Amino acid sequence: MSTYAIGDLQGCFDPLEALLEHCGFDRRHDRLWFVGDLVNRGPKSLETLRFVRDLGDAAVTVLGNHDLSLLMIAAGQGKRHRLDTFHHVLDAPDGDELIDWLRQRPMMHVEGDYAMVHAGLLPQWDIAQALALAHEVEAALRGPQSVEFMQRMWGSEPAQWQDELHGWDRLRIVVNALTRMRFCTPEGRMEFHSKGAPEEPPDGYLPWFDNAAARWRSHTVVCGHWSALGYRSADHVIALDSGCLWGGALTALRLEDRAVFQVPCERCATF
Repeated sequence: MSTYAIGDLQGCFDPLEALLEHCGFDRRHDRLWFVGDLVNRGPKSLETLRFVRDLGDAAVTVLGNHDLSLLMIAAGQGKRHRLDTFHHVLDAPDGDELIDWLRQRPMMHVEGDYAMVHAGLLPQWDIAQALALAHEVEAALRGPQSVEFMQRMWGSEPAQWQDELHGWDRLRIVVNALTRMRFCTPEGRMEFHSKGAPEEPPDGYLPWFDNAAARWRSHTVVCGHWSALGYRSADHVIALDSGCLWGGALTALRLEDRAVFQVPCERCATF
């Protein structure tokens, strides 16, 4: 049995099919880990969701910021962005079932020495605390106050974690770290405007994974979200968003031996 961790799809279903053929994926024996952002900006979000859902226990996926945006719009919260391409999901006869399935996905997955999130982890968090906080967000997404939570989910404040945070502020900062973060200070203050290369951080900030004192470093974090970072396998981090949406590549990493598989992608953003 092999486990393949795969970068952001964002509705680019055809490259996924090519990548799985390239890997020799066998759904009877192998498993797939998806780092989130299954949907949006690409042309086939509906086909992507159906495929991953139908894999059943052969697939694990964590929620990314675009997945959360779909859940939010499906709940009648916020406005569709002009670049959103998940309308096929909302209009599909099985759309409600797919939305419900997506809402049940975790924010974080830990297995062995690996921890998978969409974007990153704050340096103050060890793996146990991060997983507990992820469960708090999952409970809010699935619970009776889910609509109220999604009304308050987006926003860039508070930008720095404190253990005494509570309520919507506490949940919001967890969502931001797990699904939006690229740069933070050594003290864990996040910055959300910069999307460029990690070699060009804003003043006073560094890539979230470059803090040598971070408490989560007991594990290797598998993540995506940052296409300008590209594929990177470094000390305690494996980044898998190699820009398939923008005409880069779709990347899979076999966790058992760190073998890398890639297929080239034509630009599939629909704008």
